[in-house]
Formats: sequence, structure tokens, C-alpha cells
Amino acid sequence: MSEIKSICVYCGSRSGARSDYADLARLTGESLARAGITLVYGGGQVGLMGLAAREAISSGGRVVGIIPEHLDEVEIAQTGLSELHVVADMHTRKRMMFDRSDAFIVLPGGLGTLEEFLEMLTWKQLGLHDKPIYLLNHKGYWDPLIKLFDRVTDQGFATLSNLALFQTVDDLESIFEDIALHAASDN
Repeated sequence: MSEIKSICVYCGSRSGARSDYADLARLTGESLARAGITLVYGGGQVGLMGLAAREAISSGGRVVGIIPEHLDEVEIAQTGLSELHVVADMHTRKRMMFDRSDAFIVLPGGLGTLEEFLEMLTWKQLGLHDKPIYLLNHKGYWDPLIKLFDRVTDQGFATLSNLALFQTVDDLESIFEDIALHAASDN
């Protein structure tokens, strides 16, 4: 793994049913800023993604937002970003987020978060990248998805090696420990 200078955070465009999801998003933004890692995200000011971006900005971090034109009308792009890219469509957005990121963190979220995570996972399975993917299983949020992955594997539609394409972690500290471990082994 090469040095991680930017991380794409996938998370909800809503805040969710529990206040600790918002706390996690803020902590993610703050932690990335403190570590000197650029936050790359979907560019909106709503939900968990807006909270993470604003916290990173207020903590002195660098934040890159990438939002398609049609969502800019609904989610309204976050102001004060280091960079804001308004692009033509979702495909361009996702590709640009991928290109600008050295790793991915998946926080709680909905269908869009799932879709983005699964696309990065599929690309990694196909050998299109080897960037780390961290599924942050905050208080068991992703347990049903993990159980589904086990089912897919048990039924022969994936292999155990597919489950090694991402790392399930319970907290942000584990992600930063893994990043530090890989950075030390690169030196």
C-alpha cells in the first residue's frame, strides 16, 4: 500500500435515526483533518456527508467535494471546500472520487452508500485497483450486510478471498492503526 494522502468517505445523505451516526461522521472529518489526510466525498451539505465535511473544514483539513449537477439542486453543494467539482453525472462523480482517493471508508448510509461501496469492491475484485476499503461497522450497523456476504459465499457465488477485499472495523482508531502500520512497512 502506498502512502495514504486522501480518503473517500461514503456515508448517508441523511443523518440517520440515531445521534451517534452524526457523532461518528463528525469524528471522521476531524480525525482525517488531524491526520493530514484529504477528505474526498460527494460534495453535498446534507446528512452525514455534510457533517463530516464541515468538521474536517473546521478542524483545518482539506476537503474535496464532487457533486453531479442534478444533485447540486437537491443536496446543495457544501461551501468552504478546498475544491468543489460540479460534474455532469453520477458516473463522472464516482470515477473522480475514485481517482482522487487512496483508500475508502464506508460509514452508515443508505442505498447510495451501498452502491458506492459495492462498486469499489467489485472493481477491486476485478483487479482494477488495490486500494484499501474499510467498512466501519459502527455498533453493528453493517452486520446484516456482512451476514449477506457470508450467505453469498456459502452459496458459491463468491469465495473467501472476496471477503478479504475489504476490512471490517468497529472504530476509526482501527483504520488509522492499519494506515500507520502499512506506512511503516513501506519505509
